[in-house]
Amino acid sequence: MTHEHGDHLDVGAIKAATKSGTVIGSSAKASATLEGAVVLKNGDTRELAGIVVDAVPAYNREHMRSPGTPYHPQGQGNGYVVHFGATRVYVAGDTEVIPEMAALKGVDAAFLPVNLPYTMTISMLVDAAGMIQPKILYPYHTGDTNMAELAARLKDVPGVNTRIIPMK
Repeated sequence: MTHEHGDHLDVGAIKAATKSGTVIGSSAKASATLEGAVVLKNGDTRELAGIVVDAVPAYNREHMRSPGTPYHPQGQGNGYVVHFGATRVYVAGDTEVIPEMAALKGVDAAFLPVNLPYTMTISMLVDAAGMIQPKILYPYHTGDTNMAELAARLKDVPGVNTRIIPMK
């Protein structure tokens, strides 16, 4: 689990989807409600059920719950790079475009959030896509984002195949 917020941590759905031997990787705060979860902190790499998972930072720098209190504080939430053999999939979690994204090279597919005020603006997502250069990009957590504007802006990011799937 990327973090403890209810839109990312549905304990009922997790219980329904798990079976004996299921391994769950989680941020520290989210693990408090997940029995047996393996805690991953920013910078950790672990093999979970035979799959290599890198926990990477996910946080806000601009959007704040109140002055000085970001919606997602640095160091608490995770994004994940999941390695399926030679294929690397980046799930950003709830984050804005952050400097650490520049180190994410060789990403085959990226899931990036674009939902104000909690995650990225359209401009931030375009910047993140340019920084990461995934082969395939799936915007998610879109809320009320103008998807036509997003698609038009992402056309300017070379080498990135954007796939927009309605997920309301």
